[in-house]
Amino acid sequence: MDDLLAARALMGVSLAFHIVYATIGIGLPLLLMLAEGLALKTGDDEWHEIARRWIRPAAVLFAIGAVSGTILSFELGLLWPKFMVFAGPMIGLAFSMEGFAFFTEAIFLALYSYGERRLSRRAQFLCTIPLVVASAISAVFVISANGWMNTPSGFRMVNGVASDIRPLVAFANQAWPHQAVHGTFAAYVATGFAMAGFYAADLLRGRKTRQVKRALTLSLAVGTLALPLMLMSGDWAAKALAEHQKAKLAAAEAHFKTMAAAPLVIGGWPDPETGTVRYAIKIPKLLSLLANGDANSVVQGLDAFPQGSTPDPRIVHSFFDLMVGSFFVMAAASGWFWWLRWREKEVTLKRGALILVLIAAPFGMIALESGWMVTEFGRQPWIIQGYLRTSDAVTPNGGLLLIFATFLLVYLSLSVGMLRLLQRPQGRGDEGEEGEEVLHG
Repeated sequence: MDDLLAARALMGVSLAFHIVYATIGIGLPLLLMLAEGLALKTGDDEWHEIARRWIRPAAVLFAIGAVSGTILSFELGLLWPKFMVFAGPMIGLAFSMEGFAFFTEAIFLALYSYGERRLSRRAQFLCTIPLVVASAISAVFVISANGWMNTPSGFRMVNGVASDIRPLVAFANQAWPHQAVHGTFAAYVATGFAMAGFYAADLLRGRKTRQVKRALTLSLAVGTLALPLMLMSGDWAAKALAEHQKAKLAAAEAHFKTMAAAPLVIGGWPDPETGTVRYAIKIPKLLSLLANGDANSVVQGLDAFPQGSTPDPRIVHSFFDLMVGSFFVMAAASGWFWWLRWREKEVTLKRGALILVLIAAPFGMIALESGWMVTEFGRQPWIIQGYLRTSDAVTPNGGLLLIFATFLLVYLSLSVGMLRLLQRPQGRGDEGEEGEEVLHG
């Protein structure tokens, strides 16, 4: 493994793990707010008990996300110094604003966590609102920096140097709106289904308490309601790719040749040497329709770009298909669950439906991670699209393989601890067997 590959692998692993922590850190506050809101509206303390049992996971995931995010900021400077020299003046605003959102989130998480005996129920509920807003805005600000890497703006190149820098223009780059909206809804989907999976496992193990059923219903409701919103924002993102990131779209769809009435390629294995996709299902004209709203419109293929300047369709297309396929797994599981819920007038205890929810539980996170893979691999070989290649931005210092191995072990250890915590968190509530059964998510 050479230094470039080691640096990319380290950054990729760090981002992959951080996204998990950050995603749940975005989704859990929404569940907290809804549970506290239901407790306040109905006067049923059981909803409050459910919310209080999520505090420790939320706090620890917040802390882990802060640590992993700090590591990422150091990695950007250590591994990609030329990138930071070029991009720093443009993306610095986004990271600064993310810092304000982070501290806002920390303040209200602390107030909510430690204020139970000092704050009224209404005050506790009100604390969750800025917590939800700050956690989402924090992600939105960070995504602005990534969007700028995909569609750089807010500067002019003068003699090879970025000049006339306009941070606000860079912040509001073309990729930012659709990436931010799509990513936020994806976080709610991933968290909702992950939490629902833990509760479905509880029911399958025989822990059939009312709190478990309620927590499953609330978690899956959030995931299900966010699912079509994620789909619609994904369609918006795809249309934006067709306009502003044509090479990425071509790689994601394994679209090699520029043509009118382009077919949509589902599955298969792209072969860049022959410009074909083996074992794929092709739906005539659908790519043109989805990308441009016109079934006979022209969609640029990878052949429209200089050789060596396009992403690898084998990687991008595979992750894109995995992302889309994950949506249908979750849609099938939630659809079956809610149909039984409507028919039986209560939370179903049928093993088949619960097993399907359990199977679908990780697919929200799989979809989110796959989407980020499409975003990042779809920009290669550029770290800043059209301006700076990844190979030119890497540090000239060696020894990156050892650093990669060390941080891989660190992140694996953090993940094991996180999973154990989510399975058996401690929280306030009724003592005894029923209390122990309430939350394993």
